[in-house]
Amino acid sequence: MKSRTAKFSIGQVVRHRKYPFRGIIYDVDPVFSNTDEWWLAIPEEVRPHKDQPFYHLFAENADTEYVAYVSEQNLLPDSSGDPIRHPQVEEMFTRAVDGNYHIKMARRN
Repeated sequence: MKSRTAKFSIGQVVRHRKYPFRGIIYDVDPVFSNTDEWWLAIPEEVRPHKDQPFYHLFAENADTEYVAYVSEQNLLPDSSGDPIRHPQVEEMFTRAVDGNYHIKMARRN
């Protein structure tokens, strides 16, 4: 499998191309790196290719917050400017005045 350069970056807010959820990226895999069970659970007609970046998101929809694993082909930038309400966002990111998220620097002893 050949990996590609990721189109999106950690801290970027994105939305799903087909389903009504959005989230903030907290990690990126250069190619698919989940279980075969997860992969096979996706209906074949909508199953994405494995040879593209996959993103770990602190995600949310109208009802709940959760963690999602999404292929690059299914993501679009989110330009709403609305904050992400997922409870883990504040542990990892700070939100700047301009609405962008930045990863927190690790504290050193």
